[in-house]
Amino acid sequence: MRGEYRIDPDCLNAGEMGSEVEVVVPFTGLEMTAAALERAVVLTAGLEVRVLLIAVHTLPYPGPFVCPALVHAQLVEQLMELACDSPLPVQPQVVMARDRMEGFRYALKSGSTVLLASRRGILKTQEEKLAHGLAQAGHKVVLLHV
Repeated sequence: MRGEYRIDPDCLNAGEMGSEVEVVVPFTGLEMTAAALERAVVLTAGLEVRVLLIAVHTLPYPGPFVCPALVHAQLVEQLMELACDSPLPVQPQVVMARDRMEGFRYALKSGSTVLLASRRGILKTQEEKLAHGLAQAGHKVVLLHV
């Protein structure tokens, strides 16, 4: 693994003292994303933090690379609702891509700190698969079981 992969930590490492920490929360559904944003408040206590909330809207081949307005508007509305409910400063962003992982790789800066929530279970969840893929891509991934 090229990046860092941590499960259920008590806090996030701050990097340089006094600098702003950017935490990326991928949109994986309303319930799991809301849980990740809630835990971000606890994990970043005492830090100057900014949250980037990213949703990847996949547009599979062979269809055109155009997002229907109604679908896009609903996704933006969900992100805005999540951002408004968080006490942290949250910047929502929608990325269109042919592949979900490709979209996240495009949107994330090198070595980003990524926070994902997942349910604990026997089978690997979509959030766990995403966390593993992002860690392999060189990001610092924190997986929270809720």
